[in-house]
Amino acid sequence: ARDLEWLGLCPDAVEYQSKRLDAYDRAAEKLKSDGRLYPCYETADELERRRRVQLAAGKPPVYDRAGLKLDDKERARLEGEGRKPHWRFRLDHRDVVFDDLIRGHQTFDMASLSDPVLIREDGSYLYTLPSVVDDIDMNISHVIRGEDHVTNTAVQIEIFKALGAEPPQFAHHSLLTGADGKGLSKRLGSLSIDTLRNDGLEAMAIVSHASLIGTSEAIVPCQSLEEVTGLFDLSKMSRAPARFDVEELKALNARLLHEMAYETARDRLRELGIEASEDFWLVVRGNIAVMSDAKLWSDVVYGDIEPVVGDEDRDFIALAKELLPDGVWDAGTWKAWTGALEQASGRKGRALFMPLRLALTGQSHGPELASLLPLVGREKTISRLSEN
Repeated sequence: ARDLEWLGLCPDAVEYQSKRLDAYDRAAEKLKSDGRLYPCYETADELERRRRVQLAAGKPPVYDRAGLKLDDKERARLEGEGRKPHWRFRLDHRDVVFDDLIRGHQTFDMASLSDPVLIREDGSYLYTLPSVVDDIDMNISHVIRGEDHVTNTAVQIEIFKALGAEPPQFAHHSLLTGADGKGLSKRLGSLSIDTLRNDGLEAMAIVSHASLIGTSEAIVPCQSLEEVTGLFDLSKMSRAPARFDVEELKALNARLLHEMAYETARDRLRELGIEASEDFWLVVRGNIAVMSDAKLWSDVVYGDIEPVVGDEDRDFIALAKELLPDGVWDAGTWKAWTGALEQASGRKGRALFMPLRLALTGQSHGPELASLLPLVGREKTISRLSEN
């Protein structure tokens, strides 16, 4: 729940199944009275032996409905021996047909499936019945889930109809694989939302990627849930497995930051202890992969750094200090300064620019110095050149 809240996916209400047992009991009683829920007394070992016999005979391991053949006397005898029943839902041996919003027309032969257990021996409910009752009571219109649940859907549709309710619309998407094409495991902690958050990824980068992966839409960084909603379309989802590569997510995160407006970034910067101007953000955002990278450039602009000057560049940096232009310190300062420095030193290109970048920022890469220099200011520029 905390992860979903961070992603901006907040529930409209919270329901506890433990508080809805009466509703499940009423549904179970209706199914029992209608002859759709029947008691069975086999142990797990007995069922496993039957399954092996069926497989050895080349038959599908489908429950043989032995529980339906028991009369009251036989049930009383079994219960007298201490056995407690589990309860199975009697499927109609016919086709269940439905239109999946992703997979299209679906047909399932219910005679090929075992009657599912809905209630355990101890009286507790398995997932299947409560999920149907919840969907009915909460007016669920759409159920979107992985394709590994598509057979469950056919069973649940029968339960909906047995309870006199119209099933919701279903959409079953393909399952994600890793970059290597192998299935993802829920146990991979490195892919948890909490881990991705701690790695510095933005919530909207994760939401954008999760919403658009596996669709015909290009995966683009969306700045709001409303923007994602406008792009999300079940009809554009592919049935082929989508490959998830965390490196692609990281690249998307960088794109999100590169396009992020200052109004959005300001609070995020403050969370990191950075009080920065809009000019600062517009200059540095194209050079950060995660928001915390802005701290480095905050130090460059607002704080103190260790200038880097090689022995071979000391005379050049001293000359650069002498040639700093007087007057207005703005976006034109860099061009005027480096133009004069090129004439005086004979240096060009990387030999001219890299020593200045290292001396002024301590970094070998970063924002355009023409834009960064006005933010650093004359005083810090002189100070860093003086540490030569």
